[in-house]
Parts: sequence; C-alpha cells; structure tokens
Amino acid sequence: MALKGKKKGILERLDGGEVVIGDGGYVMALERRGYVTAGHWTPEAAVEHPEAVRQLHREFLRAGADVMQTFTFYCSDDKLGISGRVGSISGQQINEAACDLAREVANEGGTLVAGAISQTPCYTDSTSEGKVKEIFKKQLDVFMQKDIDFFIAEFFQHVEEAEWAVQVLVSSGKPVGATLCISPEGDQNRVSPGDCAVRLAKAGASMVGVNCHLDPTCGLKTVRKMKDGLEAAGVKVHLMLQPLGFNTPECNHGGYLTLPEFPLALESRAMTRWDMHKYAREAYDLGIRYIGGCCGFEPYHIRALAEELAPERGFLPPGSEKHGLWGSALIGHQLPWVKEKANRKYWETLLPASGRPKCPSMAIPHESF
Repeated sequence: MALKGKKKGILERLDGGEVVIGDGGYVMALERRGYVTAGHWTPEAAVEHPEAVRQLHREFLRAGADVMQTFTFYCSDDKLGISGRVGSISGQQINEAACDLAREVANEGGTLVAGAISQTPCYTDSTSEGKVKEIFKKQLDVFMQKDIDFFIAEFFQHVEEAEWAVQVLVSSGKPVGATLCISPEGDQNRVSPGDCAVRLAKAGASMVGVNCHLDPTCGLKTVRKMKDGLEAAGVKVHLMLQPLGFNTPECNHGGYLTLPEFPLALESRAMTRWDMHKYAREAYDLGIRYIGGCCGFEPYHIRALAEELAPERGFLPPGSEKHGLWGSALIGHQLPWVKEKANRKYWETLLPASGRPKCPSMAIPHESF
C-alpha cells in the first residue's frame, strides 16, 4: 500500500465522479476498547494512547477507507473544560497529535487526511458568533500547520453554528465538507434539510450532508431532502453521508441520544455488514459519492461499503483478502448447513434475530429534544 505519485485531492476525485469511502466512528470504538470516557467523548487518547488511535486508523485503511479523519471530535478547550481535562492536556496538544497520527497512517496507503471539527458547548451557552468562531480558528491554525488535505465540519445540530464553522474553515483555501446530525425534520430549530444544505453551500462548503445521530435509512431520507432543496435553489455541491452504525427505525428528531440504550447498550442495535452493502448501494444510487460512517461503524462495516462499491471503484480493499465476497470463503466449511450460506442470496435475504425474547423491536425515545 505504498504511496505512488501525487495523490488526487478530494474535489478532484469527486468532480471526476469517483466514489470516496470515508472511515468509521472513533469515539465509540475507542470507548469500547477502554480509551475514551463515555458521555464526554473527548479525544485525549490521541495523546495518552496514540497506539490505540493509530491501530484503528490502520484498520479503517485496510478496510478500504480513502480518508483518515483526525481524531479531534469535541476537541475544543470549552468542551475539554467540561470534561475536566483542561490543565492536563490542551486542545492544541490533542489536535497536533491527532493530525500526526492520521497523516502517518494516510501516508501508508496514499489516502487523504481530513481535519475534523464539531459543535461547541459555547454555541448553546452563549450563541456568540465571535466566541464560537474563535474556537474554530484555534483548531484551524493547528490543522494548517499540519497541512491537512481538507476539512470536515461535522456533528452540528444547528445549521447556524455549522455555517460559522464553514466560514472559518474556507478562509484556509482548502476544500470544506459540512455534515449535520439532523433528522428528516431538520435541525434543532426545525430548519428544513433542504434549507440547511443551501445555507451550508452558500457559506462555502463544497460537500454537504448528514452524519451520526440516525441510521443509514434515516440519513438517506434527510440527504434526499437536501438534494431536492439544492436542486430547487440551483446550487451544486457534492453530497456526503456518514450515518450511525446502529439501527434507529424510530427516526426520532433527537436521534440515538434519546434512546434508552444510549450510550452503553447500543450493541443490541448494531447493523450487520449486509445492512452496509444495502446502504452503500442506495447512497450511490441517490447520487452520493462521499460515503462513510460515524458512531457504531467498525472497520468491517467500512469494508462492506468498499466491497459493495468495488465495481465502481475498480478494486477491493486489502481487508477482503481473507473472507471472500458474500461469504464465499464458507464454501470450504465442513458443516453442510454452513457451506450452504456461501452465497449472496442467503445474506441479502436474511432477517437476523436479536436473540432477546422479551425485547421490543423499537423503543420510546426520550422527549427532551
């Protein structure tokens, strides 16, 4: 996976119609491995346990990701202050370490590095444009020193704050993607997905879409509304989708934050790799070309995206070498009823059981959102 020649930039790839596979979720994956505090979700592990972050980057790379996002979710000093980390590890230290880790692994496979920023407590506390932009500018300065390839403003519940983030990031001259963690109903102020997309594009984003909070089915509904709004306004940008890796059929406005299982029992809602094949195909058919995942997306989920879109990309990821497509490696199994599962039809039509007789198929979300 050595780097050969100059790699294409994100817009060069998307403008050329290429599929870009994003990576998956870091904070939840690392929390399960014992490196992140649930609830706060701050990324000090980039400094405290760089080997864990590096390994997860490598697994996403092997699975077929074209982009390594910096592990900088919630990496602002105001958020670190709430989590009690200010004074021990600074936001600058984390941002610098995360950029170095992402670049190290990206260089192993010729992939791109995306500097990621997210919503701030400062916005909901004060809604001060100046204060919020100052926080984003501090992160921007580090990302520019580390020469990341492009930016992603992600996990914004209010389009206004996302606009401010985009306005700061585009001053760098580098491409900017912006994704909101919203439902088909819109952002927290009920600004419609279509209007959100248009506002982000007019702020300067080259890529717009949705990430986290809800599963691929719900995310696709929201991005479809974004696409319709952009077309109605005559605005052209690329579409992105990096949804939740957990099933959320409730499609409630607050997303998985309001579910009874959040945050320590979401495994019961985990999506299968075959769900991911379906998601990748539906996203591609909708016209989305930046397709990845967020919380709950493990490397094998990203591998499923890369396998489903291998005909369009022209190759399979290294992570597909061992198991074969659609369970084909099972053909050599000694048990005949397992051997019979070595085909696409079986896995595409499977209705997986939960194994929990008393569990409902859906839950009643908390109504605080």
